[in-house]
Amino acid sequence: MAYTGSCLCGGVSFRIESELEPIQVCHCEQCRKAQGGPFATNVPVATSAFRLLSGDELLRSYESSPGKQRLFCGCCGSPVLSRRQSLPGVVRVRAGLINEPLKVGPAWHAHTGSKCNWWSIEDRLPQYREGHAP
Repeated sequence: MAYTGSCLCGGVSFRIESELEPIQVCHCEQCRKAQGGPFATNVPVATSAFRLLSGDELLRSYESSPGKQRLFCGCCGSPVLSRRQSLPGVVRVRAGLINEPLKVGPAWHAHTGSKCNWWSIEDRLPQYREGHAP
């Protein structure tokens, strides 16, 4: 299975040439600020399965914490992915950018100890007060 995706303006587009891992939902303050919402929805993808199709020149990077980069479209501002030096073979693609219907759903909630007070978690997925390292 292959998946495609793009940012809001379509300038950055990509292809994922693998099945998707379950979605990771992060409620930490950094993810909330980077997404502009109550949480981020991330899909871990092996770098060998991720292909940037267009927009390399549009991608901007911000090191939000030591060793962690967040990449976003410099034209429309859409968050595209993040990567960590400690996980060199993985990028975390923002699930909302993927075009096709997903066969996977969320697996768990991380950093619920710092989640916003105006969004309640009402599913029965595991919740981790701090980060979760699968």
